[in-house]
Amino acid sequence: MGRGSYTAGDWARLKESRKLEKSSVNEIFKAERMDDRFNPRFIDKREARDSEDHPNSTPIVIGVDVTGSMGYLSGEIIKNGLNELMKKLYSTNLVEDPQLMFAAIGDAKEDEAPLQVTQFESDIRIAEQLMDLWIEGAGGDSPEDYQLLWYFVSRHTDIDSYNKRQKKGFCFTIGDAPFHDGLWAPELKKIFNDDAKDIGSKKLAEEASEKYELFHIDLNCGKESAARYIPGRVLSLDPNNVKYLPEVIIAAIQLTNGMDRKEILGGLDFSARKAVEKAIRTLSVGKKINL
Repeated sequence: MGRGSYTAGDWARLKESRKLEKSSVNEIFKAERMDDRFNPRFIDKREARDSEDHPNSTPIVIGVDVTGSMGYLSGEIIKNGLNELMKKLYSTNLVEDPQLMFAAIGDAKEDEAPLQVTQFESDIRIAEQLMDLWIEGAGGDSPEDYQLLWYFVSRHTDIDSYNKRQKKGFCFTIGDAPFHDGLWAPELKKIFNDDAKDIGSKKLAEEASEKYELFHIDLNCGKESAARYIPGRVLSLDPNNVKYLPEVIIAAIQLTNGMDRKEILGGLDFSARKAVEKAIRTLSVGKKINL
């Protein structure tokens, strides 16, 4: 997947046709159950392939907590964050040929849809598929199973950037709750239809980090839990500053690609700079995650 290109005109037309500016989260995300297209039980692989349009594809995966208090986050991303992220990715040439995949993340034990995943796309289908996800809003507020996405990207994605060029993709999880310590065989069978053994979150992080640069954007719960699994890869963001999610994601990618912190912060306005500076303060990149 991943043909075509994201344009401001396509976004403007979609925004107008869906009346995004004035719509609530429930009005934007109308699905009342999980669509089989996004159900990992029916997905062997999500593919980020090179193509004539995008010869050097770069997969970027963004997983959002959709349980309990986190429902608002999906609305913020679709109304503002996605368009700003895509504009900045293209305008800065930060990565070659970005292909985005979104995931909705919940609780493996409590939710009907603990994980949903879109295709990798490079055009307006990114937004269209995102709006077709089910914002279940169930589960508890602590902890959640963000590591479901690590399992999926590790075992159920096939990416040319790594296969052909040994170049990692990027995987961000976003939420306000701690992580569970692992995934268990009955959950893996139920959610992925995989006959797999129990696997701890540390092992999942290690496995996923072979192909992806892992980051967790922590919203207001403290970074201790995520840091146990991906030390040096936790970005702390106040929930009042979620409008700066695109800048935080961009900054993490810039640091990974070797850009200087001062240069990164120098290109931001005052409010964004404060939020990003705090988020990347303890970020450590350029090293393998050692567990």
